[in-house]
Amino acid sequence: MELSSEQTAELRALVASRDVPAALALRARIVLWAGEGRRRKDIAEWAGVSGPTVDRWKRRYVERGLAGLEEYKRGAPREQVPPRARARVIALTRKSPPLETGLSHWSTRSLAAYLRRSEGISVSWHYIARVWREENLQPHRSGTFKISRDPAFAEKVADVIGLYLAPPGGAVVLSVDEKTQIQALDRTQPVLPVTFAATEKRTADYVRHGTTNLFAALNVATGEVVGECRPVRDGENFLAFLKNAIKPHGGKEIHVVLDNLSIHTTEDVRDWLAANPQVHFHFTPVGSSWLNQIEIWFGIITRQSIRRGTFPSVAALITQIRNYIDTWNTNAKPFTWTATTKEILAKVRLAQRNVKKLVANNSK
Repeated sequence: MELSSEQTAELRALVASRDVPAALALRARIVLWAGEGRRRKDIAEWAGVSGPTVDRWKRRYVERGLAGLEEYKRGAPREQVPPRARARVIALTRKSPPLETGLSHWSTRSLAAYLRRSEGISVSWHYIARVWREENLQPHRSGTFKISRDPAFAEKVADVIGLYLAPPGGAVVLSVDEKTQIQALDRTQPVLPVTFAATEKRTADYVRHGTTNLFAALNVATGEVVGECRPVRDGENFLAFLKNAIKPHGGKEIHVVLDNLSIHTTEDVRDWLAANPQVHFHFTPVGSSWLNQIEIWFGIITRQSIRRGTFPSVAALITQIRNYIDTWNTNAKPFTWTATTKEILAKVRLAQRNVKKLVANNSK
């Protein structure tokens, strides 16, 4: 194979260029070596390809020049999905599936089948998955929400958030609530501990030995927790716990954040508050216990101690809870609350608008 001086210069420029793919530069180098009279066997070894591959690129260069070194596009051109199909995928994803489908939510395959069956739109589930990624739509996931209907919602939010972000000087802020009906569950067979390449394993069946109720108070400033387990959650037990929780803070103003449960406002509790004017109750809005910081701590103890625990008795459960609280308090740190009243109210308004949009979409 002989090359002219122009062809050689052209191929060398291609090999030296930083703007061409490495595969194209390699093919040009194969042709250059062939034009220099190199043996087919040596070229194949240097290029890391087979002998027939060397022959193919030599032949294609002879037939078509530099254009022959470019890779042929295989297969038919991709058929473009019409904009209407994409619009329907997005619109249906943002609605609940029609009642006649019996579906609670869309999957890529169920939506593709519905479009093909009901609207004559043929798209693959791969295409729907790509649209969901591009539009950040995740119908396979779900969460929970609740919009409070408390007429004094804004005022109560401002009151509680004010205690978190700017507590009164020298005062103590306690976040108080109860975690009820904690079950003492015992597995029917021993738990298998973590081993190499295996997670901890436990039986699916269990024996229930009873329940307890955890009364807890979180010191918002220090992160320390006072907790007591009691067999019954009622006004009497709540008041007894509250007295113990405020005992270490004698002589100080005490602000207690709690929810609207009836046991927090019994006649005995109201009488006690009247006799102890240094204690002030601040109620979260109805249906908004998430504003109470102790709920964060309840989630932590559930994940780290209770949910995966094995308890042969209620006493064992109570002991573990006490041990956890003692361990927590050895290195207690307060939660950093950053959400302002303005931000919370704005998110609530956005949630209300989204609910109205969903209702409107589903009614179409």
